[in-house]
Amino acid sequence: MNREDGFTSRKPAVFLDRDGVLTREKGYVGRWEDMEIFPYAKDCVSQIQSKGYYAIVVTNQSGVARGYFTEIALLSMNQFLKEETGVDAIYYCPHCRQGIVPEYAVSCNCRKPATGMMEKACREYDIDITHSYMVGDRACDILMGKNAGLRTVLLESGYGLEKLEEKVQPDYIFEDLQEFAAFLPQQRKA
Repeated sequence: MNREDGFTSRKPAVFLDRDGVLTREKGYVGRWEDMEIFPYAKDCVSQIQSKGYYAIVVTNQSGVARGYFTEIALLSMNQFLKEETGVDAIYYCPHCRQGIVPEYAVSCNCRKPATGMMEKACREYDIDITHSYMVGDRACDILMGKNAGLRTVLLESGYGLEKLEEKVQPDYIFEDLQEFAAFLPQQRKA
């Protein structure tokens, strides 16, 4: 609920891509044992939360649709990531039209740059979207943030500027999540 003085009782979020942001970009990782979480990830998530934001992962995981790993394996990886970093929630899209697993080889509204994952998070957490950020390392991350009207952040710790799939204009560019977490402004309390 918004007050006349501009404060809000709703909490904003920092939406985080997984690979290249919290974990090292290694292609289609199919087991939690193979995930390489950046050593600074947990501290960065804690900083984000202490500044008054939810830390919510939104990640395309088409490896499920492509048959590289199962959704059960993905859920195991998500649980491991949540335990190791302290993120508030993880939303994922297992779909890809070019997939080989029929139930996942579909068009959807959750695959980035579509905003379905973010919309679901906003409903479930009553997020103040106007003060939220989207942080990623690929064009689809930036486009998702732009499609939702968020401030967007491109990190160089994954694909970054040199490997962008298409031209995008992020609001900010940082080397990694540490630089962004230090930059992130503290939210004013209602």
